[in-house]
Formats: sequence, C-alpha cells, structure tokens
Amino acid sequence: MIEAENEWHKFFWIRSLHTNTFRKVIMNSLCSMREGISYKTVRLSYMAWVLPEKPSESITRTVAEEPRFSRKIAIYDLRDVYAGRPLCLKLNETKSVVFQEFEKFLSIEYDIKIQPIYTLPPLPPEIGASQPEKLSLGN
Repeated sequence: MIEAENEWHKFFWIRSLHTNTFRKVIMNSLCSMREGISYKTVRLSYMAWVLPEKPSESITRTVAEEPRFSRKIAIYDLRDVYAGRPLCLKLNETKSVVFQEFEKFLSIEYDIKIQPIYTLPPLPPEIGASQPEKLSLGN
C-alpha cells in the first residue's frame, strides 16, 4: 500500500485471480495495516491488480462496465513479460499518480511497452458530472 496525495493505493500482485475473490475484494475498500504495535484501517482510493496471466473476461467486464470501478481499479496483464516479451497490457482509466509512476517504472527500468489493450467507452456527461471525485470502491 502506498499513500500519495492523501489517498491510499494498493497493489495486488497475485498469481491466479478468481472472479469471486476479485468481486469480494473490490466491494470492501477497507484495509488494515500495521502501525507500530497496533493496526489502523484505511479506505483504499485505488486498487491495481498485477497478473502473470490474462484476466478472465468477467473480471475485465466487471471493471469496464461500472464507472465507479473503472475510475478506481487498474488491471495489469504481464503474461507477455513472464513469457520473455516486453509488453504489459493494461486496463487503467484511473487518475492514480502511483499507477502512472508504476507504468513509467516498468517502461524506463525494464523497457516494457505499456499498451492499453482494454479500452473503455467514454462516460456519458451526466455520469461524469454527477459522480463525486473521490468515490469509494465499496458500497
């Protein structure tokens, strides 16, 4: 987890992602972390899922079809990188400065090309205008 600009960003670097697990995690944006000898709970502003395999269509559809998720959740498909080809496919419509830095890091340090393979249609004006800027990932 990384705090930047008063928002919490969390990376999930996971070998295999099941749809039910994904849905349960994104619906609960609270996350506890150790702070000294105690714990504190924070609300995640953004989540990035970094995967060594192609995410299922149901996972990408969950993010792509729901604006409150597409603005807060990024998916990085590194299967080509794991196969020795410097290409990362992404679904990232967030405004996360941390995820932007992550993409720069992959590009600069490892010469990995970041390609937005999953594209989302633009939001209708009434949805973009009516949604508050800081949405919770959960309910």
